[in-house]
Amino acid sequence: MKRILSALLCSSLLLLSACGPGSKEAGGSKEEKETVKIGITQLVEHPSLDAAREGFIAALKDAGYEEGKNLKLDYQNAQGDMNNNMTIAQNLVADDNDLILAIATASAQAAVQSTKEIPILFTAITDPVGAELVESFEKPGGNVTGTSDTHPDAIKNTMNAIKRFFPDAKKVGMIYNSGEPNSVVNVENAKKALKELGLEAVETTISASSEVKQAAESLVGRADVFYIPKDNTVVSALESVITVANEKDIPTFVGESDSVKRGTFASYGFEYHDLGYTTGKMAVEILEGKKPSEIPVGFPESLELVINKTAAEQEGITLTEEMLKDAKIVGE
Repeated sequence: MKRILSALLCSSLLLLSACGPGSKEAGGSKEEKETVKIGITQLVEHPSLDAAREGFIAALKDAGYEEGKNLKLDYQNAQGDMNNNMTIAQNLVADDNDLILAIATASAQAAVQSTKEIPILFTAITDPVGAELVESFEKPGGNVTGTSDTHPDAIKNTMNAIKRFFPDAKKVGMIYNSGEPNSVVNVENAKKALKELGLEAVETTISASSEVKQAAESLVGRADVFYIPKDNTVVSALESVITVANEKDIPTFVGESDSVKRGTFASYGFEYHDLGYTTGKMAVEILEGKKPSEIPVGFPESLELVINKTAAEQEGITLTEEMLKDAKIVGE
């Protein structure tokens, strides 16, 4: 009898061990992740915003969230249309996503207006506080946090480079969409830095990408140098600016390094893929239990001067040791 009881006890213990919390029969291994739904809203297509999105997805994959396995992505692009932008945000909320990624300021504002419940992450945002997305960088509050693409010294360094590299230049022409809050902030900061350097800002505004070439042409003869801020409308049609700059030998500085790779002269920038990757790591924290309000807003930790050697030649610029000594060279 004792032997029978002992055998039954051992069998029961083995059964409990086999079917306990860590077993596949009880719902899978601890390493397995439940399928999550993430909606992505992006204002417009251009390399910087695309790179941020790709970095975000790469961070998720590295953390074990992979599309087709345990991740469903719904990526939608507004193509610069503000009505589409709001509709996309509302649809992503209605689809009951676990998290929403908003790429660019207007997309983030639309998402924030559409839900106070679903966690929202933003990236490629110039001024998240001014855009009323978060209360502060350190304590975002609410259901929103993310990454800003503005390093505190980026614009100042770029304006200083214009002064150092082209000491005879007096006027800096800027093209931007005054309807983009991020652009207005960038331009105001650029004007402030230029004034301190004794340089004059010459502005022209546009409302659609189809107007960019005409705007660039309007600055010919009025500006010695072009500066294109982080403006989604202008950057989506950057080749129009490049064409004018090359024809008229006008040095062209920009707000981010992806635009240098496309054929402008120089920028103090960073990799948007890295910014998106940082945002993706925030997403993992939220998916695994953290609240957006507990995660401070991030921004690029370092800057580098990027110069396009081919663009310099096409814009009639003679590269000097001063320009090249600390620069990362692309376009060779």
